[in-house]
Amino acid sequence: MTKPPSFTLDETSFADIEVSLDGHVATVEIQRPPLNFFDHHLIRQIADAFDALDNHGPCRAIILASKGKAFCAGANFGTGQADGSGSEDFTEEGFRNTTGLLYQEGVRLFSNKKPLIGAIQGAAVGGGLGLALIPDFRIATPAARFSGNFVKLGLHQGFGISVTLPRLVGNQVAARLLYTGRRVSGHEALTLGLVDELVDEDHLRPAAYRLAEEIAANAPLAVMSVRATLRRGLAQAVARATEHELREQQRLRATEDAYEGIRAVAERRPGNYQGR
Repeated sequence: MTKPPSFTLDETSFADIEVSLDGHVATVEIQRPPLNFFDHHLIRQIADAFDALDNHGPCRAIILASKGKAFCAGANFGTGQADGSGSEDFTEEGFRNTTGLLYQEGVRLFSNKKPLIGAIQGAAVGGGLGLALIPDFRIATPAARFSGNFVKLGLHQGFGISVTLPRLVGNQVAARLLYTGRRVSGHEALTLGLVDELVDEDHLRPAAYRLAEEIAANAPLAVMSVRATLRRGLAQAVARATEHELREQQRLRATEDAYEGIRAVAERRPGNYQGR
């Protein structure tokens, strides 16, 4: 396969990600180490990068990766300020403003045209699990861990997980993971079908690149056509799901259990829930 020259998008547009192209394979790397918490600004940057790569002919496949200890340890809901600054908390303003904007940008990630491979190391927790479920394929390390821990926070899942998780592992497995909020190791994720391949950390990026290159070796219009058929209606389903998820998150945020859950997780202890 003939490789075009290396290519880098205009980095001035992306404060928190690096985008590059090696041959026909692009890499979009999140650069908020060590835990790579996201807000709507980061999700918008990723979506903008995907749009740019969709319109760049030489790119035929994309790797979504992160720099640091975790792939993504969740969302930084912030204080509701427009710039997304502030502590990682769960304020009412954050839910009404920041999270709604985040989900609007998040839906864009499901609308890109070119195949995505996720390279997952460390934690993909909460909203980070939602981000990890966007790619077509996931390659992970044994140290990776996945958790939709929303019920431990007294909250409802978000980021379209209501659609993407059952679609990937089936309704029964998804229900068990979301009802319990349990943590899944890299090895268990492989058996559940949550990831497609497990490799040592040193081989994570090369393994993701090999799969991306194998896909990119085929006729690009045909690959995009097949992908569009297999993912038909997904972005629309996620858009509907996130509207419902946000309403439920807002409703549950006002409960005593949510305040207790947030404290319990921060203090690394079991929650003392009262059902109110």
